[in-house]
Formats: sequence, C-alpha cells, structure tokens
Amino acid sequence: PARPGPAGCAWREASARQAGTAAPAFRLALIQLQVSSVKSDNLTRACGLVREAAAQGAKIVCLPECFNSPYGTNYFPQYAEKIPGESTQKLSEVAKECSIYLIGGSIPEEDAGKLYNTCAVFGPDGALLVKHRKLHLFDIDVPGKITFQESKTLSPGDSFSTFDTPYCRVGLGICYDLRFAELAQIYAQRGCQLLVYPGAFNLTTGPAHWELLQRGRAVDNQVYVATASPARDDKASYVAWGHSTVVTPWGEVLATAGTEEMIVYSDIDLKKLAEIRQQIPIFSQKRLDLYAVEAKKP
Repeated sequence: PARPGPAGCAWREASARQAGTAAPAFRLALIQLQVSSVKSDNLTRACGLVREAAAQGAKIVCLPECFNSPYGTNYFPQYAEKIPGESTQKLSEVAKECSIYLIGGSIPEEDAGKLYNTCAVFGPDGALLVKHRKLHLFDIDVPGKITFQESKTLSPGDSFSTFDTPYCRVGLGICYDLRFAELAQIYAQRGCQLLVYPGAFNLTTGPAHWELLQRGRAVDNQVYVATASPARDDKASYVAWGHSTVVTPWGEVLATAGTEEMIVYSDIDLKKLAEIRQQIPIFSQKRLDLYAVEAKKP
C-alpha cells in the first residue's frame, strides 16, 4: 500500500485529538431562519433563535446563507456591510453572551469596492475566528428552470477556512462550494471532522442534489456534514429549498428540517466517526503514488 502522505498525517493528528482531550460528543444547531427584506428584523430574530439553541445545549450554532438579506444580485449591493459591521457586531455579542461557537451563515460583505458572500465565525468570547468568502460563485443556466449569476455583483474568495473548537476542527464552505469535492478533501486532509455549509439551494437543484451532495461529501471524507438553509418563502424572487440537514460519516441523514422556520438539533458523536475510520480506513489506503488532491495555498 502507498505510504500515507500529508493526508494520512492530518487524519492521524485528528484521531489523536479525538482520543485525547477532545469531547466525544457535542450538540450542533442549524437555524433555518425565515429571511425578510428588513435587515434589523432578520438580525433580531436570528439572535433570538441563537439564544434558544444555546438554551437547548447547542455548543456550535449555524445561521443560513444570506441570513440578513434577501438572496439576489440586486440585493447584495444594497445590504452589503463591512466586517466588522452592524450584523457581525450582533453575532459577536450573542456568541459571547451564550458562550458558543457561532457560524454566522453568510452576509453580503463590502471590502475595498468589491462585494463578497461571506461567513464570519465567532468564538465563545465573541472574537472573530475566521472569515470565509464563498470560493465558487453560483453561475448556472438550466434552461426553462433557473438562471443565476452571482458573478454579476460578487467577487470570489481565495482562501480555505477552518477553525478549531474543543470538540473538533471545522471546515467551512458556502452553498455552491458544496459541489466541489476537492474543497472537502482538502478540509479532511487538514483534520476537519465536521464540514458546515450555509446554503440556499433552489426548487430545481434542491430536490435533485441538496441531500445527495451532502451524503457524498460525508462518505468520501468520513466526516459529518451540515447545511443551514433559509426557510422557504414562496413569494421571494429566489425561493430557497430549505431542508437544513446533518449527515453522518456513514452517509446517514441524522436530522433534517422541512421548509418552515425552525431549529434543527443534532448530537455529533465523534466516537462514531473514529469507529467508521477504523472500520474502513480509506485515509491510509489512498494511492498517493497514483493521484493527489493538493492545496495551492496555505
């Protein structure tokens, strides 16, 4: 068999953390927020639901993509903010108040004249841990069904985004990033055991690919995968699929929402992840003499 390279090393380090001081289980909450056109209302309701999730024992809480603004190229410039700014300040405060890790879904971010679709993550002390700018812009054309071009107004990010918790390392993507298997593979190589994608699939791609992609990323990389979608609003110009979901490293759907506003809770069992990786040890069996997925940036 091929000698384990960097991927094997990162996996062994993650397993060592798991066997050592890391907590074997923790509660994750996904907030499927009903997003309106009033930013202040979205912020108030999002923070209220974060408090509710923390009161139910959630240690990591995730908001949906574009949680403070309607989703659409015409809305991004209008709702865009600096980071730090109004929305991220509120996220920082509620993360500290509840002493949780808060994955702030995404917001339209303005920086140096460019707009990004950006996820800011805050720790239990309210500090900004990482800022993920969506890497892959949603430019698609399914004739007769949906055409969308994020690149009309948004610029892509250019860096990987992970953060550490006492439970495990977490890797971040936003929506369309989920379609790119390489990103998830890099995160698994870097020792992530949970991948979180705030996302808003639509009524064409949602039923076809939303769950399938999550289960694929989870099984291929033997990680937990979670997605947080906005609730569905049939009157919106872009109608989100909903169905925020958590998938196990075995590919099972652990928890999923319907289409309405709700909080999805899931207890993430890292012992189960370690068992799956022992039973089917793909990381040490990869043929790195034949192929590799490699990061071109740190």
